[in-house]
Parts: sequence; C-alpha cells; structure tokens
Amino acid sequence: MSLTGKLTKLKREILNYHSCVLAFSGGVDSTFLLKAASQVLPKNRLLAVTALSETYPQEELVLARKIARSIGVAHKVIRTHELSDRNFSRNPIQRCYYCKKELFTKLRAIARRQRFHTVADASTISDRSDFRPGTKAKIELKVRSPLQEAGFSKEEIRRASKQLRLSTWNKPSLACLASRIPYGTRISAGLLSKVNNAERYLKENGFSEVRVRDYNGLCRIEVPQNDIPAFIRKRARIVDRLKRMGYNYVTLDLQGLRSGSMNEVLKRKRE
Repeated sequence: MSLTGKLTKLKREILNYHSCVLAFSGGVDSTFLLKAASQVLPKNRLLAVTALSETYPQEELVLARKIARSIGVAHKVIRTHELSDRNFSRNPIQRCYYCKKELFTKLRAIARRQRFHTVADASTISDRSDFRPGTKAKIELKVRSPLQEAGFSKEEIRRASKQLRLSTWNKPSLACLASRIPYGTRISAGLLSKVNNAERYLKENGFSEVRVRDYNGLCRIEVPQNDIPAFIRKRARIVDRLKRMGYNYVTLDLQGLRSGSMNEVLKRKRE
C-alpha cells in the first residue's frame, strides 16, 4: 500500500474512535500520530498525555509542550511512578511490561473520567521486530496502536512527517532511559540521572544521536557509525568529563548506534 493509502487508512481508523487519549512523548511517531488524529477528531475529543518520570529525559517535556501547542491539541502532563514498583526497579527482562502497565492504567483512568472512548499509543510495525514485553500491557488494557494497524514503519512515518512539514521528521529516536541499564541491575533515580547527564553532555558536543549504556562504573557509548571518527577525535575531552561524572571506564561500541542493543544478549540466549 502506498504512503497516501496508509495515511487514509490511519485517519479512517482514528475517526472510528470518536474520541481518543493519546500517549504522547513528543517523538517522531507520536507527533505524527497526534497530527493525523487532529485532522479528523474534534478538538474536544482528542487529548495528548505526556508521562513525566525519572525514565523520561526532562528536556523532552519542553519540546512536547511546544509541539502539542503548535498542532493545537489539548495537552496534559501526568506523573508516573515506575520506580515505586519493585517489579520494575529490579529490572527483569519483563521490565517494560510494568512500565507500560503503569502508563496505560493512568491513561485509561483519564479516558474514563473524561468519557473518552479510546486510548492509543504510537507503536509501529517496526516495533514488532524487537523484544517488546509492554505489548502485553497494551492488550490487557485495550490500548490501540493505529500506526501499527495502518501498517506504518518508522521510516515511512519519517517520510510522511516530512511531507506534513512536521519539525520532528528527522528528530533522533527517543528511548526510555531505563533501556540503558542491563537487565538484572537495579534501576534508581540516581542512575537514570547519571545516564541522562552523560547523554546530554555528548549531545551538546555534536552527537545528536547517542546512547550511554551503563555497566556499574563502565559506560558503553553508541553513536552512528559515521560519527565514530568525530568521537575519537574528541575522546580525551569526553573521557575526562565522563570520568568526572563517575564512570571508571569509558568505551565506544564499534558496531555503532542501534535500537534495542540491550536485547541482543536475550537473542543469543534463545539461539
């Protein structure tokens, strides 16, 4: 199906919702979905909700608010408390299930109070290729994924976003900060803050796409392969700064940036 055909299918599906509470991070996928929904649903029947917690980079909230305002959609910010759930903070391989359950339960409560019919998220067909235990929570709480249902991949969403002149069309992908911590390592607010500060420093030094994976005193840094030479040129300054942040060892992953790299060990175990 063509991109135009998928967009038509997406809008038709959203129109059938009648009203919708949308999980909105301000990233590429959720911004595209919010824009599409705003074109078919009345303003009083669409609500974008951003969940603020230690797992969400604080600087992203400013951008999420700006995007919702530019699209002209009502926007609500809530607090979620994943770290209060021991099932989440002990960081099992099903961690994302507990995170999504916390989020979707709150979104479902908002929808019930305001008499909105549907809760939706911005999952895509590309997400099916990775380990996504949060899908179970989505099914349990009857959350819809219209982008997935319309057959959109992440690359197609970027192309469609560019056509719609959305500022996020080439924005680096977002990911929960907890995804930087190896399974089995306890997650704390301090650890998440440390990772966030390290990534913020690297972004300020020209690496717009970066992941800092934390291994108890050692960090494994991922940047796109094309950025590796620039990283190496700046290595002395980077190592000095990250050591002052508390890392004993600073390493660069020569495979480069890739989504879900913490799940690679799970795949090897299954093999």
